[in-house]
Amino acid sequence: MRSNIKTIFIVVLTMFVVLYVYDYINHRNDVNEELYAQSSLIEKQLRNVSKLVVTEASYAKVYNYENKETYGMGLMSSEKNALVISNAKAQVAYNLRDLKYDIEPKSKTITITYIPKPELTIDPNLQFYRIENGYFNKFQAQDLNNIKSKIAKDLRSKIMKSDMMKNAENRLLSELSQIYVLTSSLEWTLVYNGNTITTVDGMNNLLL
Repeated sequence: MRSNIKTIFIVVLTMFVVLYVYDYINHRNDVNEELYAQSSLIEKQLRNVSKLVVTEASYAKVYNYENKETYGMGLMSSEKNALVISNAKAQVAYNLRDLKYDIEPKSKTITITYIPKPELTIDPNLQFYRIENGYFNKFQAQDLNNIKSKIAKDLRSKIMKSDMMKNAENRLLSELSQIYVLTSSLEWTLVYNGNTITTVDGMNNLLL
């Protein structure tokens, strides 16, 4: 009798252990499948933001170019000048195809490792008016190239300090915030430069 009870107890205990292990394995598989699904969803979202973010603006400015050369130990001089109008087109682009990141499903963490820098391109679009040559000092092709280079440098300096760069950053943050919204909704952690992003406003730290 006692032998039968012992046998029944062992059988029941064995069944309990088997069911527990089975349930544990199934639960673990479900968790792994859920993490895999979330990883795939996040990967898809990252691909969606991996595009070119472009901000464009126009700038108009008038330049007065003058060049004076002296001859005969400064006794003679010859001056050339031109009125130049620039209707420049400027473009700031972030190529998010170069965005780099690591996805760690086990810790449910996304780490952004690299955010591409802005690329500023300028087309000065110059129009020359009132070109006056000196008797000995005349405009050459190299003069036109120098004028274009100086104006482009001046425009670049002004644009880097303008609202255009800030507007470009805001557009970039708008794209990147999609990553935070998704990770937050899935209870994942977004990390950049060793800092955890916990709010949408915290996305501003990405560009510091």
